[in-house]
Amino acid sequence: MAARKDLAQRIQKLKLENDAVILAHNYQLPEVQDVADILGDSLALAQEAMASNAEHIVVCGVNFMAETAKILNPDRTVIHPEPMARCPMADMVEVPFLREMRDRHPDAVVVSYVNTMAEVKAESDYCCTSGNAVRVVKSLKEGKVVFTPDRNLGLYVQRFVPNKEIILWPGFCAVHHNKITVQKLEALKALHTEAEVLVHPECIPEVIDYADFTYSTHGMLEHARKSAKKEFILGTEKEMAYRLSKELPGKKFYAVGDAVCQNMKRITLEKVTASLESLSPKVIIQPEILRRAKVPLDRMMGIGRG
Repeated sequence: MAARKDLAQRIQKLKLENDAVILAHNYQLPEVQDVADILGDSLALAQEAMASNAEHIVVCGVNFMAETAKILNPDRTVIHPEPMARCPMADMVEVPFLREMRDRHPDAVVVSYVNTMAEVKAESDYCCTSGNAVRVVKSLKEGKVVFTPDRNLGLYVQRFVPNKEIILWPGFCAVHHNKITVQKLEALKALHTEAEVLVHPECIPEVIDYADFTYSTHGMLEHARKSAKKEFILGTEKEMAYRLSKELPGKKFYAVGDAVCQNMKRITLEKVTASLESLSPKVIIQPEILRRAKVPLDRMMGIGRG
């Protein structure tokens, strides 16, 4: 514990010395969340990256999040403490296959979840997050959409836009797809009968049907803050319970214990400290890819959270 406290103090000192801001996703380790300046979901981190004036942006999340910060802040230094903290779902879509899909459906618009690499964003028309995916697709004049890479999020969107044809990419988040099940939620509900069940739209349809509400992590926070309920079961990565418990200490949050994203956990206090000491590893994106990838992100930002 003492060593962790020393590292946290060292990080605060380095941030001031190097004009750095730390952005951390809601699924980061609790001690990493504690040293962050900004906590949030993908859209919140993207927005805060743009709003910050810091010379150095340290992104504690998986690789596509660090890339997104760089795309939106091309003239600033973006640092990703652990490049091997990758998103397996983002790796499920590759440019050659996306181009093939475009060729097969020339009348479709491509909407890519922000959980994609820069090269895929560069081939897309729009980006979206779990919080604004429905709003993005609803806003389109086109009636046909290729949705990458998360099939479950695409199925969730389809519920709200039955008049559009959504062509689903066969990708998924292993944590939400495999670890969040109706049986596990039922078991938690049996222990906490008064708790509301909040799940993420990356979950399978059966889980969404079972839940009381479906939200992005930001949506979960906002709902819990406003709700008269005092207990909540969370169908998402387990670290979300830490953030909510810290921000809403008068309420209780129960997570699915094995809903763990091991890639998120690759970023540690030691790696954050090392990245601030060396101001590396820097996120580098080819200028043409960066330019093209910014277009769908800008469109997403213009549409807003929803």
